[in-house]
Amino acid sequence: MTFRSSVDRHAAHIRAAIESKGEAHSSLVASWKRSLSYHKLDPGDSRSPLRMADFEIARVQQALELLIRVAQPVLDRISNAVADAGACIVLSDSQGFIVDRRGKPPDDEFFKAVGLWPGSIWTEGSEGTNGIGTCIIEQRPVTILRDQHYLSRNSSMSCTTAPIFDHVGKLVATIDASSHRLGLKDPLIALLGVLVADAARQIEAELFRLAFPRCRIIVAPVLRANALLAVNSDDLLAGATRAARVALKITQATLDSPKPVALLIDAGGDAGLDLGAAELGVLHRALAKADGNVSSAARALGISRATLHRKLKRNARATDTPPA
Repeated sequence: MTFRSSVDRHAAHIRAAIESKGEAHSSLVASWKRSLSYHKLDPGDSRSPLRMADFEIARVQQALELLIRVAQPVLDRISNAVADAGACIVLSDSQGFIVDRRGKPPDDEFFKAVGLWPGSIWTEGSEGTNGIGTCIIEQRPVTILRDQHYLSRNSSMSCTTAPIFDHVGKLVATIDASSHRLGLKDPLIALLGVLVADAARQIEAELFRLAFPRCRIIVAPVLRANALLAVNSDDLLAGATRAARVALKITQATLDSPKPVALLIDAGGDAGLDLGAAELGVLHRALAKADGNVSSAARALGISRATLHRKLKRNARATDTPPA
């Protein structure tokens, strides 16, 4: 099959999938549709990826100095684990701008040619459906295998990408592993996805800790990875990762008028017993600061006097502690 016929076949497959009612709800097809209808990209476009000038690369890298510094040891570890599979690891900002990468020298020529190199831009608007750009749009882990890429010239790669959110829950970066050796059914693809997602969580957690240096960082008792809370010396909620915000329905208004963290979380089972003790501690500290005045303590906690009494009794029973 000639290169041109392969490109034409790829384009025809994409157009047929977009027009098919049976695949209308596929997230992959939705991305292909954005690439065709919104970004007006031709699947057979053979131009080189967009790349910024060296001074622009330096400017962006300087602005993201903290992110890059935190990510470096994580990039090193994951690259050491997967480089023999012909994979390179890239870190991009929230605009798809590659700011750092890792890979083995024998593979550098390939990845530089396809544009997985610092300074290149991998948005859906420039490259169509791809791991980095589609991850940015959908803000979730994404795997794009070979000809699932919108542009035919990217179909020699398989890539898996995970988002990185900052301390206020805003998308700040992505981490991507791309390989030109792994095929559609290669079991290493799933392993790459796990490694990349774990790497993203490590970077995100460290960024969160650095954002709240004077706070205790605790894990919220919810079934979500990286659901972290920052708690200040008064046991008030100071910050929450995106996962914690989603799981506990924490809004910016919640953080602007902070409440004791133990009053915020509602957990069951064994975690609830631990939380009951923590909540009771918060209540007793509020009473101590108010010199035992229940009404004043309730006002400080932002709850009614009756609610304070009810919480004291409930948690005293749960923790076998005499009520105040």
